[in-house]
Amino acid sequence: MLSIVIPVYNEEESLVELHREICEVAEQNGYEVEIVFVDDGSNDRSWAVISELAAADKRVNGIQFRRNFGKAAALNAGFEAANGEIVMTMDADLQDDPHEIPEFLAMMETDYDVVSGWKQVRHDPWHKVIPSRFFNGMVSYMTGVKLHDHNCGMKCYRREIFDEVTLYGELHRFVPVLAAARGYRVGEKVVAHRARQFGHSKYGFTRFVKGFLDLLTVWFITGYGQRPQHLIGTFGLIASFIGAVMLTCLAAAWGGSRIFCEPNNFVYLSDRPVVLYSVALLLLGSQLLSIGFIAELLVAYQNRTTKWYSVKTKISKE
Repeated sequence: MLSIVIPVYNEEESLVELHREICEVAEQNGYEVEIVFVDDGSNDRSWAVISELAAADKRVNGIQFRRNFGKAAALNAGFEAANGEIVMTMDADLQDDPHEIPEFLAMMETDYDVVSGWKQVRHDPWHKVIPSRFFNGMVSYMTGVKLHDHNCGMKCYRREIFDEVTLYGELHRFVPVLAAARGYRVGEKVVAHRARQFGHSKYGFTRFVKGFLDLLTVWFITGYGQRPQHLIGTFGLIASFIGAVMLTCLAAAWGGSRIFCEPNNFVYLSDRPVVLYSVALLLLGSQLLSIGFIAELLVAYQNRTTKWYSVKTKISKE
């Protein structure tokens, strides 16, 4: 079974047409599908339309949130409700074309675990396209997962990925990165990006700020999630070393002035602001090392109940 998870926020005008196109593709290719619409607190008739579609088509399931919790929450709820071995995500605004589904599934048959869409030609304003390309390049550089379009809403996953990857905040755009960090194979497919027919985009400039902060979180989780002291402690050691060297030099200068200089030329450390900087660096270094140790204890405790590795296959004679 193929499960298609579609987060919805004020998209009442596009839902009927989107459902029709998905059903058309399923019937043409003989797919067994379920469609999971997740209404993320819409204040239009989106839930009423979803209810009508579910009443007319047993393949349609719906989830309604009490208020708007964000796309990551909507996707997480949809993944938990999905029953298919393969899970696809699509946006509800008709900019994703359901006729791309067969090519996604064909790539999944070549041993990919995740296939991410790439809107090579975008029908969006320039002030969205240019920052998005910069952001995608930065994500690829920092995470090592080379995708042209991390933000594309059309993606395909193996269901078991979501037994190991949990979404929160706004980490939905980084699922391929989180999956790759656990050893899943990630691919990319060029998709058609259709112009928006109804409504308007729900995202503004603030999404890039939030996206950058989320990128730092993902970079830390995937790179140092099991060894936080390696990052935090490194900065702590550097700060402590610089502080110690500065204090040593000051002490040597003070001692030398006492031995070799006239009283009027003594070096008084109380008059040197660099003393404060040196002590501050030593304190910062010790604090960072302490934070690193606390983080290591938290990781060790978590690993007692949660596996941080991923097993693809088992061979057992029991």
